[in-house]
Amino acid sequence: MHDPFPLPASPWLSKAVQPFADYFSLTTLPLHIHEVLGSFFAYTFINIVVAPKVSKWLFPDRYPKLSAERKINWDVHVVSLVQSTTINFLALWVMFTDEERKNMSWEERVWGYTGAAGMIQGMATGYFIWDLMVTIQHVKVFGLGMLAHALSALLVFSFGFRPFVNFYGCTFILYELSSPFLNFHWFFDKLDMTGSKPQLYNGLMLLFTFFSCRLVWGTYQSVRVYQDVWRALHHRPAAATIHFDALNNATSAGLDAAVGKSAAPIHDGIMQFAGEEFVPLWLAFTYLGSNVVLNTLNFYWFGKMIEAVRKRFQPPKEQRRKEKAIATKITGADGKVRIDVDETEVRRRNVVEDEGISAIS
Repeated sequence: MHDPFPLPASPWLSKAVQPFADYFSLTTLPLHIHEVLGSFFAYTFINIVVAPKVSKWLFPDRYPKLSAERKINWDVHVVSLVQSTTINFLALWVMFTDEERKNMSWEERVWGYTGAAGMIQGMATGYFIWDLMVTIQHVKVFGLGMLAHALSALLVFSFGFRPFVNFYGCTFILYELSSPFLNFHWFFDKLDMTGSKPQLYNGLMLLFTFFSCRLVWGTYQSVRVYQDVWRALHHRPAAATIHFDALNNATSAGLDAAVGKSAAPIHDGIMQFAGEEFVPLWLAFTYLGSNVVLNTLNFYWFGKMIEAVRKRFQPPKEQRRKEKAIATKITGADGKVRIDVDETEVRRRNVVEDEGISAIS
């Protein structure tokens, strides 16, 4: 399936990125550089311009009063909400409509390429470049865990331009199916809707999608990619036949294509950009290591997320005992007011304690 957003006719952008792509062996990057840069600048624009203006318009009494750090976090959640909604729709569309991708063998899942899957790869890479940039700039706000997440995700998705396991770009981007609910959970806290029924229903959907998409689906697909890479590490391709007459008559551009150093196809079909069917150990360990980091963070965050959602609706036993003691000692309308204040304080403290949980993207 072809890229639904092909590179414009002017080749200057591909030529500009070609030396970078050749140096890092990112063969298909010149075909999708417009999607990488387009998504990066789009999310930067949303972060700097759209999110603040729309937030001030929708919440004139709330957004301007946020601290500088809270505004940074708020704007990042707006970007995450837009990105996760967009990329989920596109990835699911590609997975259901790309017949070439559906019928890939294990070799094609490792070295194969389709334009539609490359489009997902490009847009995801652009977002994770933006995510890494913002996380580095505000590491005190988001923490080292988010920095590790951004770096690992960028490595995993950029390898698809070699192309290497391009097939799994759509698969692993579906982690983002839980992100809209995570963002809404965070916004409910900032809009004084902590413990409300909308946050409860959203919290249940958050836990369900996070568990289903990141832990169950993600772990299963990780096992599959481990199996494919293991086969590739032990794969011995047939020796290639070299036609010396063709080499003598070839231009320098043709030679670059012959060794897989440009975006010119060297085969036909899904394997058109596959050079030597060989996976270096460093590539396998870097990719799989990054995948392990992401999965480990997902399991850790899921535990913290359960705790965070539970705190919104189930006060700790010690606090319930205090509230019960206050209720037995004080009577009348004054007692009701004091209990309400205490409950609000408990919720406020829970929100502050769990601030970092809702930063996951």
